[in-house]
Amino acid sequence: MKKTLYICISLLVIVGCKKVVTKVAPTVSTVPSSYTITATTATIGGSITDDGGDPITARGVVYGLSPNPTIADGKTSDGTGIGTYTSIVSGLSPGKTYYFRTYATNSTGTSYGDQLTLTTQAVLSTITTTAASAITSTTATSGGNITADGGSAITARGVCWGTAANPTTSNSKTTDGTGIGSFTSAITGLSPNTVYYVRAYATNSIGTAYGTQITITTLATTPTLVTNSMTNVTATTATSGGNISLDGGASITSRGVCWSLSSGPTIALTTKTSDGTGTGNFTSNITGLSANTTYYIRAYATNSAGTSYGAELSFKTAVGVPVLTTTAASLITSGTITTGGNITADGGGAITARGVCWSTGTGPTIALTTKTSDGTGTGSFTSNITGLATNTLYYIRAYATNSAGTSYGNEITANTLSQDIKNIVPDNILIIISNLGMPMFAGKTPPQISNFYKLSPNALFNSNVPNDYAKGSTFYPLNFHFYNQNNTLLTINLDYVEIGSGGGSGSGKEAFLSGSGNNFSAFLKVNYTASGQTCDMITIYSGTITSTGIKDLYYALFMVDDHGDPGNLWIANGTGRVFYDQDGMGSIIQSLSSQNFGINLGTMATPASTTIIGK
Repeated sequence: MKKTLYICISLLVIVGCKKVVTKVAPTVSTVPSSYTITATTATIGGSITDDGGDPITARGVVYGLSPNPTIADGKTSDGTGIGTYTSIVSGLSPGKTYYFRTYATNSTGTSYGDQLTLTTQAVLSTITTTAASAITSTTATSGGNITADGGSAITARGVCWGTAANPTTSNSKTTDGTGIGSFTSAITGLSPNTVYYVRAYATNSIGTAYGTQITITTLATTPTLVTNSMTNVTATTATSGGNISLDGGASITSRGVCWSLSSGPTIALTTKTSDGTGTGNFTSNITGLSANTTYYIRAYATNSAGTSYGAELSFKTAVGVPVLTTTAASLITSGTITTGGNITADGGGAITARGVCWSTGTGPTIALTTKTSDGTGTGSFTSNITGLATNTLYYIRAYATNSAGTSYGNEITANTLSQDIKNIVPDNILIIISNLGMPMFAGKTPPQISNFYKLSPNALFNSNVPNDYAKGSTFYPLNFHFYNQNNTLLTINLDYVEIGSGGGSGSGKEAFLSGSGNNFSAFLKVNYTASGQTCDMITIYSGTITSTGIKDLYYALFMVDDHGDPGNLWIANGTGRVFYDQDGMGSIIQSLSSQNFGINLGTMATPASTTIIGK
């Protein structure tokens, strides 16, 4: 408001009167109904009704967080002059209470309008997501940093995640307190080898804000599985398996069970089965076990992260029947066969009986046929079968008995020698000759052996003659001729010639045959004469017929009766020698003539005067 002051001055001489004008601060008001408010701005209306006698040089709005703001606080500049104006305030903080006043300035000073108190609107908070760390197959660590609460208190914060992009708090989440600032979130319950999307979140009264999205990939882990119970347990086999409920996030490349005699079997150290791939239930057939033995077993499954095992189980195999073989028949006489067996495994139970059983039909058993009893325990044993019929085919099996039952070795066959052979060679002599290593083939189907043969080099295989020549010593060759073979009567004739000054010969001698296949033996009793003195001896030829001669030819001489040996020429009664063709083949020759011997007598190991039955 302008005020006019009229002053009259009286002097001694009245000169006159003058008008004086006084300047004051402007008059400004804030229009209460003329404003708008947002989270960061405000629009305020003002009106200058009196410039105080001086032009308005500045006008606008002042504002601050404390009452009665001045132009020293925040302000706008909205032109000059009187009248109404509108001022826009920006840069405000959300959710804050501000004080506003209009202002006007002239040369006299600044005036302020009425004060308005206004609160900006709150907004969502400002948040970032912390990079993930400590990632495992099922866990990870992340978090966030809330740099602004949006003008409203943070009532919840944490991280949320899922297997699809842009997870929200409706997905899995952590809850990590309230307020602004940094926080750490422990993420759990993840699946192995899986990509997850993660965002930090913060909630205030306006809503929930999310940080930038990050991704994490959990590590694969070893599978999760159980070991199936044991079934079908026998002495050497069992059935188990496993059930793989989780693959650990990677494909199952192998699975099965492993077992050992000690706890903690692994696929690296113990025996295992291989039962395919993939998750789910599987069956394992376990073989090659030992009877009556405790084993430890675990199912296993392998993926790219490694191998894991189910719970360990133990089981004990049943007692099984023994495992054995039947020994080939060796000492075969007219009424005796020597054989036996070899028990390689007792089946987990003590061997309480063992021996051989035999019959004239196939498949002998201890319940139905004759048997021997040859002790207990595992290992090799010898069985002497006696009282057999002559010239008879027998079927023989070794047997062994434990608590699980009786098992049998492989079946063999053996022929006893004919009565004719028994008549010329008593069993006690056959036993001695057999013990010297002379092979003798029994049987009623010998091969055709009629031909001329040469035994050379004629070497000593074995002897029971006291202080005899060394094994391998060579003697004069022997040429012999088999003819007139009769496989019905099992007879054959023999002529023979021994070269050397002390040699001998015989012709038309009848021998008795035995054998089968390509194997034969010929037995004969010979009255031998040398230097005018005679003796009775047993002669045996054995071997395998081939197209070129007799393979593995053996020849035995055994003194039966030296007739008192007045000239002290012969080996003693009850002694003898076994000879063999040292090059392995008694070759076929054309005749018994001396040229067929084909040797240099000067190379013989024994004197020319010594015969093969001489001392």
